[in-house]
Amino acid sequence: MITWEITQEVKTLPTLTKPIFIEGLPGIANVGKIAADFMIEELNAVKLYSFFSYKFPHSVFVGDNNLIETPKIEIWYKKFNGNSKKRDFLILTGDIQPIDEEGCYSFCDEILTIAKKFNCSEIITTGGIGLQSVPEKPRIFCTSNNAALFKQYTKKGMNVEKDIFGVVGPIVGVSGVLLGLGKKRGVKGVALLAETFAHPMYLGIKGAKELLRVIEKKFSYGINLKKVSKEIIEIEKQLMKKTKEWASEMLAGSRPGAKPKNKEVSYIG
Repeated sequence: MITWEITQEVKTLPTLTKPIFIEGLPGIANVGKIAADFMIEELNAVKLYSFFSYKFPHSVFVGDNNLIETPKIEIWYKKFNGNSKKRDFLILTGDIQPIDEEGCYSFCDEILTIAKKFNCSEIITTGGIGLQSVPEKPRIFCTSNNAALFKQYTKKGMNVEKDIFGVVGPIVGVSGVLLGLGKKRGVKGVALLAETFAHPMYLGIKGAKELLRVIEKKFSYGINLKKVSKEIIEIEKQLMKKTKEWASEMLAGSRPGAKPKNKEVSYIG
């Protein structure tokens, strides 16, 4: 049995009004994590729980202060103080995901227990759909564990693609398992998946912006999408040259008989 060490980061647990639970852990191009972290910062969310387990990856990070930091997974919350137009939310984000199937299932069980504790009526999981090139305007695809909820997110005006069958394979990790276990435990939810470039060093900020657009359209949280656009412009200036190199290497590697270019690789092991 896997034990999760869950630390409450606030003295008193908040009372939330019809909260939405949003998952944004690392995945393809980190589109979900980027979107979740932006919401936390933009809307001044408060850290509620932190998690630790021996099912975390066996590694640590080196911070910008040159000191090590252990991987983290956290839940944050935002309370809108009775504003009837805005539903409170919980956001799950972090540096990593559980490293194996048993860890993933047990973690999702813990998350669903917390979601039900706060009477969350809806879960949104996020992720990326990896493409071989950078999409100019990433599309958002949707799937769900509840047919009625699926129709809400794919109705006219939401600009969400509903024909996802055949576009993606199995949804691996917390983004998928949370919905699967949620169905068993009576928690309805959707997965919002953004098209992005399938390179491990690429940051899917455009895809993250489209995820935020759908969430803002649905719940009117007051997310400043223009601010995201400014950040996209700044970062894309830095990344575009490197991205073109990555794309060229991927295409070269896909040709029959192609030999990989000799590149210096930095590896932490």
